[in-house]
Amino acid sequence: MDIEFIRKYIPLYVAAGELTLRIAVIGIIGSILVGLVCSLIRYYKLPVLRRIIGIYIELSRNTPLLIQLFFLYFGLPKAGVVLSSEACAITGLIFLGGSYMAEAFRSGLEAVQKNQIEAGLSLGLTRFQVVRYVLMPQAISISVPAFSANVIFLIKETSVFSAVALADLMYVAKDLIGLYYKTNEALLMLVIAYLIILLPISILFSLVERKLRYAGFGN
Repeated sequence: MDIEFIRKYIPLYVAAGELTLRIAVIGIIGSILVGLVCSLIRYYKLPVLRRIIGIYIELSRNTPLLIQLFFLYFGLPKAGVVLSSEACAITGLIFLGGSYMAEAFRSGLEAVQKNQIEAGLSLGLTRFQVVRYVLMPQAISISVPAFSANVIFLIKETSVFSAVALADLMYVAKDLIGLYYKTNEALLMLVIAYLIILLPISILFSLVERKLRYAGFGN
């Protein structure tokens, strides 16, 4: 194990990790917004939109992120739409993550008892107020385990971004292996980098789930 090599190229991994994390955060936030909208449309069974959302979810969940990125990066320019590597990565992550978040939130919405919604309406709340104050808080609490699994899944999916020439963690590792044949050192730093990103998030969500369980949510 070449410690000097590791020490020399740690800054490259730090920079790549920052880029990976920034794209992941933007993509996850976008996925949450898309997922919330899609889940509400499916929950309320809006006729035409429900079918469109259903097609989107099936298409997104049943095609690999790598294929989606290739379409964005290599396919769209044929139609005159050129996206940067970073824009492709963010768009692809939102496209994939939105479908998973939609299913997670939908399961939470369907777990909320109908009589609570009826009680809110009988108290004089508008439908929007019922969604905001009665439906969504409970649905989100119930969806936390699936939501946390999706967040971790999406961060791990960033490892394919190197396919569209984005200088993320995987790109740096492959580059160093190709240049210096330091496979063990490059992969060790790659594993440690992902652990540094994912482990605190995993622990945080575990604590949140435990707190919600003790508070009586999600049961």
